[in-house]
Amino acid sequence: MADAAEQISTDLARLDQLRAEIGRHNTLYYGIDAPEITDAQYDELMRELRDLEARFPDLATEDSPTQTVGAPPSTGFAQVTHPVPLLSLGNAFDLEELAAWHRRAARLIGDEFEMVCELKFDGLAVAITYEDGRLATGATRGDGRVGEDVTENLRTIGSLPKEVGAEAPGRIEVRGEVMFPISEFESLNRWREEEGLAPYANPRNTAAGSLRQIDPSVTAGRPLQVFAYGLGYPQDGVGADTHLGTLGYLSDLGFSVSPNHRTVDTVGEADDFYREWLERREELDYACDGVVVKVNRLDYQRHLGHVGREPRWAVAYKFPAERRETVLIDIRFNVGRTGTINPYAVLEPVVISGATIRQATLHNEDNIRSRDLRRGDRVVVERAGEVIPQVIASLPEHRAGDPDEFEMPSECPSCGHGVVRPEGEAMSHCMNSGCPAQLTRLIEHFVSRGAMDIDGLGEKQVAVLLEKELIADAADIFRLQERREELVALERMGETSVSNLLGAIEASRSRPLARVLVALGIRLVGAEVASLLARRFRDMDGLIAASPEEMEAVPGIGPKIARSVADYFSDESNRDLVDRLRRAGVNLADADRAEPREQVLAGKKFVVTGRLSRFSRSEIQDMIKDLGGSVSGSVSKRTDFVVAGEDAGSKLAAALELEVKTLDEDAFLAMVDGPDAPGSPEL
Repeated sequence: MADAAEQISTDLARLDQLRAEIGRHNTLYYGIDAPEITDAQYDELMRELRDLEARFPDLATEDSPTQTVGAPPSTGFAQVTHPVPLLSLGNAFDLEELAAWHRRAARLIGDEFEMVCELKFDGLAVAITYEDGRLATGATRGDGRVGEDVTENLRTIGSLPKEVGAEAPGRIEVRGEVMFPISEFESLNRWREEEGLAPYANPRNTAAGSLRQIDPSVTAGRPLQVFAYGLGYPQDGVGADTHLGTLGYLSDLGFSVSPNHRTVDTVGEADDFYREWLERREELDYACDGVVVKVNRLDYQRHLGHVGREPRWAVAYKFPAERRETVLIDIRFNVGRTGTINPYAVLEPVVISGATIRQATLHNEDNIRSRDLRRGDRVVVERAGEVIPQVIASLPEHRAGDPDEFEMPSECPSCGHGVVRPEGEAMSHCMNSGCPAQLTRLIEHFVSRGAMDIDGLGEKQVAVLLEKELIADAADIFRLQERREELVALERMGETSVSNLLGAIEASRSRPLARVLVALGIRLVGAEVASLLARRFRDMDGLIAASPEEMEAVPGIGPKIARSVADYFSDESNRDLVDRLRRAGVNLADADRAEPREQVLAGKKFVVTGRLSRFSRSEIQDMIKDLGGSVSGSVSKRTDFVVAGEDAGSKLAAALELEVKTLDEDAFLAMVDGPDAPGSPEL
């Protein structure tokens, strides 16, 4: 009995551990596009958790990873509530599991039903809404119920229709997958390696990272493609009554639909389609990790419904990971944009899935130590739908002699600066903002729309300025006026372009303190955190002088954020950059924040929409937050006010329907000036 009780105690502890671990991996994969494990390893964790929850059903919870989808949307984007949740597919890993799925469906709709087999592309799921024939809103999956508003970024994808014609319903939601071509991905990684940058992990995360950019011009420079695979909810005016008919309807509207699908009547025929593409997947220029099998009739789909986070009417029949043995020649390091020290393996060339693999990701220090990887080891390499493969194990029985254990470098391999690994984090970081390996991406971030918003300085222009040694860091941007003639002489610049650029640089000097904090690229400091810090400490000197404990006292600032900010400003090179920005006339203390502002909008929830004449949306949103209000990306009954400019569209319509108060810019500014101001609306 004691042994049984001890086993139960062990199982319950493992259940809690699995939920926390899977939750962390969901955030890494869906939230910040930086996975640390393969899909196959993730699936193994999920299967173990399902087994434990089946043994202890009383401990099942609604927020368990087995019942939820994705990860909460990033605070860097406005939020969009999906009218119908974006669910996650259940998995079948062999023919027996596929047959079991078919039997469960047959018990509810009869033994014989037609299915559609299609390729399971490994991309980023999006829901795109068209109103009166025009693209109105585009959102990521998020947590399945609430996603990130990436409308402007989706508009930059050339293959995605911006209009769908008069024959479409007045409102229609199309669901699809954003993809990054493998050929373009490999070219991008070759370029990154030549520039001393860490290669991206795989096409899926590169697609996600490309779409989830604050600056849509960055997205526009990436070769993204959208494949439509269905409608979000039943639509009046859509004649299709099968999934196959829906694909044809979407194709007729101008959407890209994968041509590789087939109707089948039996599990055996579905398995034939699966095995055909298991052999042919190297023909594809998009990452594919299996086959999706769906019940064809839409009325059957509605009858089957879903259980937990998964539809009963569809299943993902996953391809197995391919593994080979080879020799780990060396462990080397790249430096990422935020200073992460990224270890990677140099391998004796090995062919996996038709590709010759010479390098593989090693993720982080803990991953290497847990596998006891050493130079010269014979290792197992896995490639599961990912162009960048994984080293998943060493084979110490083949080890010659006693090679040294792995040690992380104490100095940055690019600049020689000291390396720091914050407590509780997996990655080590170079804290030098002038590190050459970080510099290009840091400056691109510095000038982006959500930061200093310097129009005319994109990825290519920044690269040219660095190459020509016109700038050496972000502060040098504010000295480009002195080098006007050299700028004019650059290819594709000219007098007009240079004048516009210098004007944009001049305007950026007066950006609010919060935007400057975002621009510095401090780890874990996004727009929300920057606003909190700016409101509390009022100027850069006050923040630099603050202790981690003082930062943690700010509601919304946790110990990891406080330590990251303190570490950043403890570095002399970073303080020097701030001093040079100060000397260049960049605002580091907003005059309006010299004293805390009265929180006249406290407790009020706003939505900002449409084209504004005096402010950008982000500037009004910053103002609302500074005065104690909150900002949402979608209109609901809990919304207090909608600030609407020209072409406000669906959000204004929703406000009118729900009888939410609407404000133009004049009315909003009157409200900000206080209840006694002329024309001020009632709070």
